[in-house]
Amino acid sequence: MPRGGVRLEKNDVVIVGGGLAGLCCARALHAAGVECLVLEADDDVGGRVRTDHVEGFQLDRGFQVFLAAYPEARRVLDYDALDLRAFAPGALVRFGGRFHRVTDPWRRPLQSLQTLFSPIGSFTDKLRVARLRRRVCASSLEELESRPETTTLRSLQKAGFSEAMIERFFRVFLGGIFLEPDLSTSSRMFDFVFRMFSQGPACVPAAGMGAIPAQLAAALPEESLHVRTRVDSISGSRVRLENGETVQARAVVVATAGQEAARLLPGVQPPASCPVQCLYFAAPSPPFDEPILVLDGEDAGPINNLCVMSAVAPTYAPQGRALVSVSVLGSSAANAEAGVRQQLQDWFGGASRDWELLRHQTIRHALPAQLPKARTMPPHPRVQSGLYLCGDHLGNASIQGAMLAGRRAAEAVIEDLAGA
Repeated sequence: MPRGGVRLEKNDVVIVGGGLAGLCCARALHAAGVECLVLEADDDVGGRVRTDHVEGFQLDRGFQVFLAAYPEARRVLDYDALDLRAFAPGALVRFGGRFHRVTDPWRRPLQSLQTLFSPIGSFTDKLRVARLRRRVCASSLEELESRPETTTLRSLQKAGFSEAMIERFFRVFLGGIFLEPDLSTSSRMFDFVFRMFSQGPACVPAAGMGAIPAQLAAALPEESLHVRTRVDSISGSRVRLENGETVQARAVVVATAGQEAARLLPGVQPPASCPVQCLYFAAPSPPFDEPILVLDGEDAGPINNLCVMSAVAPTYAPQGRALVSVSVLGSSAANAEAGVRQQLQDWFGGASRDWELLRHQTIRHALPAQLPKARTMPPHPRVQSGLYLCGDHLGNASIQGAMLAGRRAAEAVIEDLAGA
């Protein structure tokens, strides 16, 4: 991708930020015949959805999954080209010194008896899961988004789930998705996520999560993408770069993360965000061969969830080795690696002592917080004449939310340019 040579004048649209929102905005503009430039400060596009290659391993920037039921992704992406590899539905929950299976009876009916008689919630809890599934799948996404809002925890309690089911399963499973263990995330976001999990598998592309922005970028003219191009400030339709150059355009779309958007646009408040630590280990052999998520239902240590990524997609690790991903919520856990290694030994025995730590990454702004009444999508992406804002921090903090926000911004730009 080009690093320099940004056209300074006679640009239709400049998009600041090459994450999923910015790329989807650019794709929609390009499809409509509107020329645009995408300015990305990092060394490649993708924003928070990136994959690095280390010693033959594919390391996503934090444990991430792609939900195949996302409507906007189905509309835009070529799933066959992504070569999606699915996780097994459900999870293995560590409780009472053993792993217990919680599975989706609609996709794995032969394993449902194990779920019914596991200590992760009561038999009645399992029936309430079925009732919850029917409720969220029977409504449209618009109806789910307009329902009265509370916290996820209060929604689960109101649905009648037992304390055991909430503490041993929902708090750790949803805590790993929302990156906060208190389940203070909006009940609307919970309904959306539960619907997506109910309607399709959780996956990763064979080439890593970075394959998603790479596919979006491949549909754009190469000269429209400029990486390592940091924006210093924005004034109306003038974009000042860090190198002192000024880029002019008929319209400017700010498609950065929320913290960067607040820096560039006075009046935009930086969203609260949820941090996470991700530890990747290279193992001589996997602790188990199943492509399934492992959850700590005992709250016995720093691990929230664990997954053998090479069991989901063998391409994540060199032949003969395994890649284990461990997630720890928050950014302040003292000496997280030591705590993680002790917990791994408790779970899998002394063999885990030989696992090589490939990366220990703290992502301070991994996900915008999704608190109730703090997720109001602006009525229009236009901030002022010729200036637009988009990103998952404005509404639904997900791949779906980022992609949809990018398209909405592009449609607003196209409409305004046509009127002008």
